[in-house]
Amino acid sequence: MLHCVLGGAAAAVFTSAAAQTPQTIRFAAEEWPPFVSDALPDDGLSGAILRATLDRLGYTARIDYFPWKRAMDLGLNDSRYAGFLAVWRTPERERLCHFSSPVGNTLTVLAYLRDKPVRAAQLADLRGTRIGTVGGFANGEQFDALVRQGLLDVEEGVNDETNLRKLLARRYPAILIERRVLRHLLTTRFPAAERGRIALNERLFRERPVHVCFKRTQAGLVQQRAFNDAAKTVDFGQVEKDYWRRIGEVGVAGD
Repeated sequence: MLHCVLGGAAAAVFTSAAAQTPQTIRFAAEEWPPFVSDALPDDGLSGAILRATLDRLGYTARIDYFPWKRAMDLGLNDSRYAGFLAVWRTPERERLCHFSSPVGNTLTVLAYLRDKPVRAAQLADLRGTRIGTVGGFANGEQFDALVRQGLLDVEEGVNDETNLRKLLARRYPAILIERRVLRHLLTTRFPAAERGRIALNERLFRERPVHVCFKRTQAGLVQQRAFNDAAKTVDFGQVEKDYWRRIGEVGVAGD
């Protein structure tokens, strides 16, 4: 019934882009496991939520992978793509995207070496500490504002794994990283001895959802509304619990 209700104009718009087939919708993304990854079932948690929602509309998702800035450019400007994921919502991006319902929940943490702790009760305490971030990532309004004001010293890397390796090599005193991304990287890409060297501060940032960014066009608006209507019938909390259990990541970094 839902597909019948939403399938008219929404379905027509979903299939109007040149790269869309009658049953497949295409998105751009960066490898960001466990949220989005070609190496995980259903392309990660956000991929699983995306698929569960599009299934209500009678469609499947195809996710193509690129470096983050390239994924954003293709998702926003290439007619082959309906949009990109998974993305944090910011005031600047409101001008670029029609945001979907959440497709995952995240928490940014400050990671540092246990033998050289970085003490901070609030973000302002990080003054004078060089922090590794990922180019193009939004790290929360307060943190990003402090960076723009020149009050925090950041160095942008190409991705989280590179930053984590630089931290372990003492190139950075600290990095920003999502806590489940950190856990996944440590358990899949690093030996136990390296994993034990990392400590983290989970108290500096609030949890934030991630979304699909549909193009900020009329077609993108129709797609976003159809997606969000279908999402109301999906129990995202249960999908998330089932997914973490499915890939063996029930806990999070710091547990």
